[in-house]
Amino acid sequence: MAKIIYEKDGFKFEKLKDNAFNLLFDVENSKLALPSLINFDLVKLIYDLNSDIYVSNNLQKIPESNAAIITLLMKHFFEDLGLPQRYSHLYMTQENTDKKIVFNACSIHTDSKPDGIPDGAELMPIKYMVITCDIITQHKIGFNCSIVFEDYLNIPPFAEKVIGIMIHKIFTRVKRFINSY
Repeated sequence: MAKIIYEKDGFKFEKLKDNAFNLLFDVENSKLALPSLINFDLVKLIYDLNSDIYVSNNLQKIPESNAAIITLLMKHFFEDLGLPQRYSHLYMTQENTDKKIVFNACSIHTDSKPDGIPDGAELMPIKYMVITCDIITQHKIGFNCSIVFEDYLNIPPFAEKVIGIMIHKIFTRVKRFINSY
């Protein structure tokens, strides 16, 4: 049974089990054909719209493929608690069908950090992330984002709620941006 960590404005962030979370929400805009907007450019926009959460972001599409490498450096939110600053280094693919757009991502584990990542920052170890965009109509998309962190990551319970609030903020901005057209 999933435990709801944060629910507000049509967003639901829930814990499925240790290190496994799910985010559910819909986006609707009667003026736009939403499936045509859901691609790596939208992924980049998500990070660009949230400069209060991310220090830097870099998305490099891999030529002649449906994949990208994404590097994100989060602000150091828990520095006062002695927790490390976090970054993500992800390999992400996109698959489209008539009724779904699916992004699959996982952390890239390397011996050296990507350019621009400070020495003390630690990788946010994502075992896998699946973002399923169900095309309900051309004007309404249901988003289901499942994320599973590596078993060795210890997420304190207080941080789960903070993560839920940050994710809500991130996707509220994206939703507002899409609805502004």
